[in-house]
Amino acid sequence: MEQQKIIKQCVGIDCGKVELVCSLVVMQSDYSEKIVSTASFKNTPEGFKKLEKWTAKHSDKTVAPSFVLEATGVYHEKIALHLHDKGDKVSVILPNKAKAFTQTLSVKTVNDKTSSQSLAYLGLEKKLDAWQPPQPVYGELKQLTREREQLISERTQCKNQLHAEESGAWPNNGSIKRIRQRIKLLDKQMQEIEKEIEAMVKANEPLKKKMKYVCSIKGIGLISAVSIVAETNGFHLIRNKKQLVSYAGLDVVEKQSGISVQGRTKISRKGNKYIRKALFFPGLVAMRHTAPMKALYKRLVSKHGIKMKAAVAVQKKMLELVYVLWKKEEMFDEQYLKNKGQQPEAATLCELV
Repeated sequence: MEQQKIIKQCVGIDCGKVELVCSLVVMQSDYSEKIVSTASFKNTPEGFKKLEKWTAKHSDKTVAPSFVLEATGVYHEKIALHLHDKGDKVSVILPNKAKAFTQTLSVKTVNDKTSSQSLAYLGLEKKLDAWQPPQPVYGELKQLTREREQLISERTQCKNQLHAEESGAWPNNGSIKRIRQRIKLLDKQMQEIEKEIEAMVKANEPLKKKMKYVCSIKGIGLISAVSIVAETNGFHLIRNKKQLVSYAGLDVVEKQSGISVQGRTKISRKGNKYIRKALFFPGLVAMRHTAPMKALYKRLVSKHGIKMKAAVAVQKKMLELVYVLWKKEEMFDEQYLKNKGQQPEAATLCELV
C-alpha cells in the first residue's frame, strides 16, 4: 500500500498557567487526519525550547507546521510571542469558537489532551488568521485602560461599603475613615493612569492624529477611544464592521426553529467586554445630543418599546463609526446624512431587530 504524503500539519496547544499540553496532528494526501504525538511542557522559556525540539522531531520536514492556541487569559501570550518571533505561523482562537468546533467532533471526554487535539484539528480544517503581537504602544495602552477599569470596579465596591457603613445603626468611625482613604487613593491612581494615557497619545504623532478623528464623535472621549483602539490593536486584523461588531460581542443572535421555538433576538455578549464597557456611557451621551443617534434611538423605541435594546443599537452604531473614522481619517460630520439629501429619521441605520 502506497504511503500517504503529508500535506498539512498543525500543533494544538492547550495553555495553562504552569503547563502547555501539545498535540501534533497531520493531514495526509487522502485528507485523512492522524494524531502523531502528544506531550506536555512547562509554560516557561525552557519549556518553549523543549517544545521546539519535540516539534522538529515528530513533524514532517517537507511541510512547515502551524500552531493553534486558545486565548486563555494571559497564559497563551508568552508562547504565542515566542513562536511568532521564530517565524512560525500562530493562530489564537477565542474560547467560544474552540468550544463550538469541539462539539462537531466525536469527543465525549474533555481534558487538556483532547482540547489540544481539537485545536490541532481546527488548524487543519479551517483557514485561520495569523496572530500578530500588538504594537508596543497599543499593548501598553491596553494594560493601562484595563487597570483603570479595575480601579473603577474597586472604587464602586468601596463606595457601596461606605454607604452600608454610614447607613447602619452602629457606624464605626474608624472603618468609615479607612474606606474614604481607600477611595481617595483609588481616585489618585486613576488620575495618574489618565495622565499616562494622555502623555502616550501626545508622544505618538500618528496615534494623536487618528484619535482626533475618533474623538470628534459626541460622547467619545479620549479614554473611551483609547480603550476601543487598544483592545483591537489599532484594528490591525479587523477587515470590516461586521467582524468588529462580532469581536465586541454586539452581534445579534437568534434562536428559532419551526413554530415551537421562537426565541427573542439579543446580542451574543461573546466578545471583548472592555469594548462594550467603553461604549456604554458614550452611547448614553450620543443618543441625547447627536441627531443621527437620537433619531435611531427614538425610532427603535417606538418600534419595540425596549429602551435598553435601542441603547445597545446606538452603541453598536458608534463602534462602527469609530472604525470608519479611524480608517478613513475623517472628522465626524453630524450633518452628513442631511448633506446627502436624507433625513436622519429616514436613514437606514444598523439596528437590533
